[in-house]
Amino acid sequence: MSGEESDWLGALWFAATVAALVVLFAAALRVRVYGSGWRRWALRLGLIGGALVATLAANVAIYRHDAHLDVTRERAFTPSREAEEVVRSLQEPVDVVYFYQKDDPAGRSAVTMLELLGRLNPKLAVETVDIDRNPARAGALGVRLYNTAIIRAGSNRVEVLTTEDREIALGILRALRRHQPLVCFATGHGEYDIDNFEFHTHFEGAQGHSHNSEGAGVVQMEQHGLGRLRRAVEKLGLSPRKVELAAGRPVPAECDALVDANPRTQHAPPEADILRRYLRAGGSYMLLVEPDFAVEPTLAALLAEAGARIGAGVMVDPIDHYFTDEQMIAVTHYANHPVTRSQALSFYPGARPVEPVTGTGVKATALFASSPKSYVVSDRAHFREETATAERRSYPMAVAAEGKLQDGAGRPFRLMVVGDADFASNSFFPYLANADIALAGVSWLLREDRLPTLKPPVEVLPQVTLTNAQVRWIFILTVILLPGAVALTGVGVWLWRRR
Repeated sequence: MSGEESDWLGALWFAATVAALVVLFAAALRVRVYGSGWRRWALRLGLIGGALVATLAANVAIYRHDAHLDVTRERAFTPSREAEEVVRSLQEPVDVVYFYQKDDPAGRSAVTMLELLGRLNPKLAVETVDIDRNPARAGALGVRLYNTAIIRAGSNRVEVLTTEDREIALGILRALRRHQPLVCFATGHGEYDIDNFEFHTHFEGAQGHSHNSEGAGVVQMEQHGLGRLRRAVEKLGLSPRKVELAAGRPVPAECDALVDANPRTQHAPPEADILRRYLRAGGSYMLLVEPDFAVEPTLAALLAEAGARIGAGVMVDPIDHYFTDEQMIAVTHYANHPVTRSQALSFYPGARPVEPVTGTGVKATALFASSPKSYVVSDRAHFREETATAERRSYPMAVAAEGKLQDGAGRPFRLMVVGDADFASNSFFPYLANADIALAGVSWLLREDRLPTLKPPVEVLPQVTLTNAQVRWIFILTVILLPGAVALTGVGVWLWRRR
């Protein structure tokens, strides 16, 4: 029986038991005690004994089939949806021992969440230990700090220091891994670095903060890169490594996936041949390119053969964009694909079109696209001048392809090409669904798309983010319709009273 079915069964038992108690209580109010003397007292004692037995049985039934009810809008007393999904998907036993301090509210909350998770799947065994009351148990497992979770699955052991149920769920996924996949990040062409500061990646110039063309000619802050993506990859139990992409140096065979994020210099034809051999052997390759990157013809031909054609120019979307920047494309609708399934709003600051190409033995899918009113311009700084003559239609921005090259053998390759690299950089990675798209792409490349998707938490300030269309409708509703409705109502009341 699955965890969800168990929840429903427990809720039904709970409701049935409460209903039975209500019926018994209502019936007891109408029971008349007849007779006199000892018979009357015996009947009274029998009724009291029966009520005690029924109450005891009801308590046992409720205890064994209790239901958890959380009426808060934020589900503050319920484990996260991602953690529940991980626990429900368990196919082998996992032991979690959590050490906390009873005077710590965050620790007690984590204990509650773990106990609720333990009820979802019998394969998850949860033990909570107050480290002050049972220091011997902590010493036996080598635990010295509060809020430490020891997760064991088979011979694997993972230690997590946290009070978040999502972090513990990530630890469960790491403990379940029998093989640690290697995610290689390409270097050698000015790609985003994975060993960089994570807190600031903006351009600085006379015109202030910018991610657009205004700051393109000034000095870049410390290593605009993928530090947050690297840390998220590590939290998922994956191993990141830098790999130089150069002629005469084939992609290491142990690379389960190769990520090439924002190359700034062209690849040489021999490097395209290296990528061809990697894909021919069943490799997985992710390419994130910016609009100003010139794709080398040999590499462009390889990508087209593998299912993706990279277009030129910068996309402008006057309908679906982020805040007031029409070149920062907002996406709310996705194709039915493991990378984009159940994704929320994501945005892409400065994107170029990427079209799917269907070939022999290759299946290519456009993951998401701009609105039908969008267009492509060649000069992002003076795009207004091209608005009147530009072709308006929906332009795909990302393609996922799978198959075999004409000379390929073995397992199929996997390819993902996105016409923007900034969405995965430190500046934009933690916001909205950008991290979900990037990590889901990595999971799909690793052929783990059937596993539960879980994004490691990234520390950012809470925000309420709206698309341009949502802002426009809120303005119309709050500034025009609601005040207008009040004014019309007032006029109607005034006219009615004058009659």
